Amino acid sequence: MNDSATSFLEQEELAHVGLGSIGRGVLLSRYAVLHNPGNIHLGDSCRVDDFCLITAGHGEPVNIGNWVHIAAFAALFGQGGLSLGDFSGISSRTTLYSTNDDYSGEHMTNPTVSAEYTGVVKAPVTIGRHVVVGASCVILPGTSIGEGCSIGALSLVRGLLQPWGIYVGVPARHIRERSRRVLELEKQFLCEVGRKGSRGR
Repeated sequence: MNDSATSFLEQEELAHVGLGSIGRGVLLSRYAVLHNPGNIHLGDSCRVDDFCLITAGHGEPVNIGNWVHIAAFAALFGQGGLSLGDFSGISSRTTLYSTNDDYSGEHMTNPTVSAEYTGVVKAPVTIGRHVVVGASCVILPGTSIGEGCSIGALSLVRGLLQPWGIYVGVPARHIRERSRRVLELEKQFLCEVGRKGSRGR
């Protein structure tokens, strides 16, 4: 079995993926699948693990910020636009949708049918800074998750989630406030990274 370090693309390989833009220190699994990579943007020090799927459309981009982690088997359907803020994390088997079929019966469904017969709705998904999303969550089109939120595993998320809340359930509901100490830790972390970077010059 391969060591986990070897499952990430080398820097020379990353240059040939065809990403819209790519930051420094990116770890992208060679087993991840990216559709329309030219409209996918990866920030500094982000990590995309094995068997992730990231799909971008030809309109709105998929923007993944700095220090973002997308865990194994996560799926990001970003044809309607998708943004992940700095220091956010998406846990294993979580799925983000920025498009959705019309299930009412007024339209046909699924991508094998010509678009004129379907009623696909597109709405961007925005994940704020320091948001952590637990395993096997489903995030629906048009969702905006405010800075610092945490989402419990197996939750169904839709609509506007206020910053620094802890949300769980189907549909996800606010249960309490989350500590903002991570903002202090961010400052310490970035200072440490800066010191290490200056020593490396």
